[in-house]
Amino acid sequence: MVNSTFDCYELSNGTKIPCIGFGTWKLLEDDCIKSVKNAVKAGYRHIDTATAYRNEKSVGIAVKECGVDRRELFITSKLWNSSKGYDEAIRALRKTLAFLDVDYIDLYLIHWPRSQKCMNNYEQLNNETWRAFETLYKDGLVRAIGVSNFLEHHLQPLIDNAEILPMVNQLELSPQCRQDGAVAFSRKYNMAIEAYSPLTRGNVFGMEQMRIVSQKHNRTAAQICLRWSIQNGYIPLPKSSDEEHIVSNADVFSFSLDEEDMRLLDELSVLGRMVADPDNPPF
Repeated sequence: MVNSTFDCYELSNGTKIPCIGFGTWKLLEDDCIKSVKNAVKAGYRHIDTATAYRNEKSVGIAVKECGVDRRELFITSKLWNSSKGYDEAIRALRKTLAFLDVDYIDLYLIHWPRSQKCMNNYEQLNNETWRAFETLYKDGLVRAIGVSNFLEHHLQPLIDNAEILPMVNQLELSPQCRQDGAVAFSRKYNMAIEAYSPLTRGNVFGMEQMRIVSQKHNRTAAQICLRWSIQNGYIPLPKSSDEEHIVSNADVFSFSLDEEDMRLLDELSVLGRMVADPDNPPF
């Protein structure tokens, strides 16, 4: 079991990935720079961004100014739907490197398996894109490659055609949204599981089950959600622009949830996902 923000898991290719990351969705410009620097100060060594977040430049500035050597940080970005295809994906990664002002990133993910514009030929596009990811990996521009929001039926055709299997699957995962099937399938192929929206955007904070567990451990609902992720072996990616919350969200290694706690929290899964359905994305 991991015991601090500095502890890591080992991906299938041997790359070390910190056990908790800092999410940056909706953090822009100065707010993003300040928040990422506060996260690094609080002990985070894993920063998650994406082309679609429009903040790669700000993350890059924060990485330069945070006072921690780049080699000690784990930076993830994601390819947006409009850049799928072999040549397009190669160009997109080079733009990401330029925005971040780095020579490499630690993890590159296909952000979504499908899009409104490419519903019928998404498998072919994913395979072409993955071939580009394999090239980028072999060329040393990315240390690890993976996917995001891929369910079992999205993963299988990619796996069937891949030379190098995905090392990570980033999914919406929280007590509200378990996705047990996608998790089990990904783990069958040795993918690490990252959990985005691990705090349910606060949606379950007022629920009775959460109140019971939070009071029992004298912890915030956010800390309980993150501990749930960690005990399930996920890599949670909490986000906040509030320095106090950033510090609090990193303080999830000094307590444990018992079987009854986990059972109560799992009852919240009936609420289901909050983010887009990967088969019917609104973009």
